[in-house]
Amino acid sequence: MKKEVEIIVYGAEQLCPSCVNLPSSKETYEWLEAALARKFADQPFNIVYVDIHNPPEEADKKEFAQRVIEEDMFYPVVLIENEIVGEGNPKLKTIYAEMEKYGYQAV
Repeated sequence: MKKEVEIIVYGAEQLCPSCVNLPSSKETYEWLEAALARKFADQPFNIVYVDIHNPPEEADKKEFAQRVIEEDMFYPVVLIENEIVGEGNPKLKTIYAEMEKYGYQAV
């Protein structure tokens, strides 16, 4: 594994209008964190949740949170190393494949 990747899940407490019957952004973040920890056990990664309506002061996170709102993206939006890998209802298979590009190996 080359380096510890950063995974950012952008979302909001309120479900996006097109995401009825799907888990909340926070639930998706928690589910994703658990799934990745199982799949890539003992391989560190950094996963962060960002509320699009209350982003942290970091300029890159603040700017992307604004972009999610302005472009009406379906959230949660999942980024791995600043690449969008999931939107609305992220697919584990796609996220696993992206992690494997960075040298992560399934156990």
